[in-house]
Amino acid sequence: MKLLQGKNAIITGASRGIGKGIAQIFAQHGANVAFTYSSSAAAAEELEKELIELGVQAKAYKSNAANFNDSQELVANILKDFEGGIDILINNAGITKDNLLMRISEDDFDKVIEVNLKSVFNMTKAVQRTMLKQRKGSIINMSSVVGVKGNAGQTNYAASKAGIIGFSKSVALELGSRNIRCNVVAPGFIETEMTASLDEKVVEGWRAGIPLKRGGTPEDIANACVYLGSDLSAYVTGQVLNVDGGMLT
Repeated sequence: MKLLQGKNAIITGASRGIGKGIAQIFAQHGANVAFTYSSSAAAAEELEKELIELGVQAKAYKSNAANFNDSQELVANILKDFEGGIDILINNAGITKDNLLMRISEDDFDKVIEVNLKSVFNMTKAVQRTMLKQRKGSIINMSSVVGVKGNAGQTNYAASKAGIIGFSKSVALELGSRNIRCNVVAPGFIETEMTASLDEKVVEGWRAGIPLKRGGTPEDIANACVYLGSDLSAYVTGQVLNVDGGMLT
């Protein structure tokens, strides 16, 4: 059963990692996928071809979600390229610049807030008018368990991800009367190509502290997004779904 058949989805930061996993699973469920990348042009082109082979419409766009005008232009282009409006927005683009508070620079703090949090504002503003006209839409914002509980050495990242939660709950309250839903996914320790370079003993220690005794996969996050993007969650808005193997339990 294809839960997203015929729906048009935008996914930011999808050329690798969690974003790529979401794009793949969405296409498998019948969604047409417009996705962005910042620098990985070859990977984006390869993913675009892979998604099209699944029988859906797909297109990669080089765009900076942290830039307000870029976001407006991106959505305008997607509306020209994809018929039927925008059903789902997934704000996934994000970076980390970890350091202890005493060592973190103002620039590193500002950059993480700009890329992780302001991008969510930019993209939500860009799709809002279309979704209001449609009187429907699902916005899914990618936070983190760090945004829920905090983490030493990640004040900038935690602030940005906690901000996403407050922003999302406010959007849910503002737009709910127009049948536009806004929810948050908060991943725990997800194993991607980025975590593959970490020391295996450190990773094993993290896994041991998780009730399900494993790290998550991009597919685990993608499946949560399928639920929130589909009609199965038609009465769910303003919620934070921790996908963390029980880490915060």
